[in-house]
Amino acid sequence: MVGQVDVVHGLYYAVMHGVFALFGDSLVTLRLPSVLAAATACGLTALVGARLSKCWVGVGAGLALATIPAVQEYAQEGRPYALVLAFVVLATRLLVGALERPDSRRWAGYAATVLIAAGLNWFSLLALAAHGVTIVYIRPDRARYAGWALAASVAVVGALPVILTSQAQVSQVSWIKPLGLSTVLGVLITVTIAALSTRLPHARVSQSMQEEAPHARLNLAAVAFPLCAVPQVGLALISLVKPLYITRYVLFAYVGLALLIGVLLATIAARFRTHACVLLPAAVVLALLAFLPIELRLRTEQSRVDDVLTAAATVGRLRGTADGVLYIPAARRDTALVSPHDFTGLRDLALAQAPVESGTLKGIEAGPHDIERAMLRARRIVLVTDPGPRQADSARDRTKQRVLDEHFVPRSDSIERGRRVTVYERREQERSAFRASHFDSDPTASVQGR
Repeated sequence: MVGQVDVVHGLYYAVMHGVFALFGDSLVTLRLPSVLAAATACGLTALVGARLSKCWVGVGAGLALATIPAVQEYAQEGRPYALVLAFVVLATRLLVGALERPDSRRWAGYAATVLIAAGLNWFSLLALAAHGVTIVYIRPDRARYAGWALAASVAVVGALPVILTSQAQVSQVSWIKPLGLSTVLGVLITVTIAALSTRLPHARVSQSMQEEAPHARLNLAAVAFPLCAVPQVGLALISLVKPLYITRYVLFAYVGLALLIGVLLATIAARFRTHACVLLPAAVVLALLAFLPIELRLRTEQSRVDDVLTAAATVGRLRGTADGVLYIPAARRDTALVSPHDFTGLRDLALAQAPVESGTLKGIEAGPHDIERAMLRARRIVLVTDPGPRQADSARDRTKQRVLDEHFVPRSDSIERGRRVTVYERREQERSAFRASHFDSDPTASVQGR
């Protein structure tokens, strides 16, 4: 799998193989590492906030991170993003420590942590870019700057093989849609809130830094704002050229937002002369109530989008009425690979070589002309695709879509949890011509007719 499609997740798969070997392959075992990683990230965020500002700022930041719906979502999924979150926060804490008391051991720990995060998902290197902005802002002395530059270079060079290898598997993210208005607004609102919070006194003053490194301009705003803004804005700008923006890829940006929310809560407590031990629980309760609809949805089956099993079951109910099956985009063939028995009897009209035969994960499709010929021999076709407007990005997919539009009409349509299954039937006049040509070309049919 890593060699064909998922080299970016290779380290996570290796870790989970070890976890399954030790504790068995249950659902709890699958999800527990993410739960523990998210909890660790919240604790580390509290430590970073307390170190850079005040204790209650740190506590507020840790609680804020825990209440963010996106963090809760990936805390309960068997994916690497919660682990990436934890290692990015750890790297941030190690960066602060190395800037306080620079030595080779601290910089080595920082480099190793950044490299592990990149091994889990190399988009985490956007956090390294955010740390670079922090370094430029605080203008440390030459020794500190050289230490960070060397550690960052080691991490990037170490991640380079995964980055280069993954370029050959870029088709695996072809399903990502261009930036939408809701995504752009979400980034703008998040970054704006963070920017406004940097003006608060608790974000600008760091007594520990003043005492230990008076020449360094390191404070919570210098660390938190770049960590919030750079990954989100950077990935959004990249997505203008190649659509790649998915919230989970920059989940760690919420750490920067959480740190600044901690500052905001501490400022409110000071302004209204309310003790933080009263304000923080009240703020958590209000946040949970505000996010309650999202919280409830996250814990339902409907929140699990891209459900291949439900789509496969739908195909299983329809397969007796169809001659063949198509996938737009071709990556939706994973529906059949996960549940092949539901596709028994359906001919894959576009497939030239099966996965085993071709030595690939999803097989190799025929050329556009051969796909068109196979489709025109069919009376009914089941199409497995995505909800919403179809993205026919390849010549093969454009051919599939064109032939369906010109020669077929939809007879049934089902959209469930991230997949769409549509049954197409040949147009009436073409179906009559198809029967006649098939009868004339079939000697057995001719004899039986006489």
